[in-house]
Amino acid sequence: MESRRKRNLQQLARWSLYSLLLLVCLAAQTTPGFLAIGSAKPVFILPLCLAVAVREGEYPGAFFGAAAGLMWDFTSGRVAGLLALYLLVLCFAASILVRMYFRITRPNFATITGLCAALVLSVDFLFYDLMRSYSGSLGRYFTVTLPTAVFTGAVAPLLLMAVDRIREKTTPEPTL
Repeated sequence: MESRRKRNLQQLARWSLYSLLLLVCLAAQTTPGFLAIGSAKPVFILPLCLAVAVREGEYPGAFFGAAAGLMWDFTSGRVAGLLALYLLVLCFAASILVRMYFRITRPNFATITGLCAALVLSVDFLFYDLMRSYSGSLGRYFTVTLPTAVFTGAVAPLLLMAVDRIREKTTPEPTL
């Protein structure tokens, strides 16, 4: 009974720390001018969700991604649920892709995150800029959207290390 209680407390601590890290990432992402280089500013929520999905598995990662996507929707003033749906699908797919085909190293994770960020930001650009026929939208794609995806991929290993550290501290020690 003692080990079950300890394991449950460790899991509660792990998911609480993930949630706290999500709030920190959300605050960093919505802070104007934080880590901005020109018009490009990294997205922090996407790499965090992908790191949790890769380390925790398909279903927990997908649910965490959906919850984080809802928070991202609400803070960015977008249609509620669109980014949640994107993150749910991407976290599920990335977790399966990593489990089946890749070994997660920092460069691999940065590449996967950069590609996922390019996909999410490109779809966002399509719906919010290109379809509304804003002038200079193609230039905005090459000067803001793609550099943001690259910048997001560059900061992704830091969030992977944070998730690994949380897992390391909250994983039960094996008993003999």
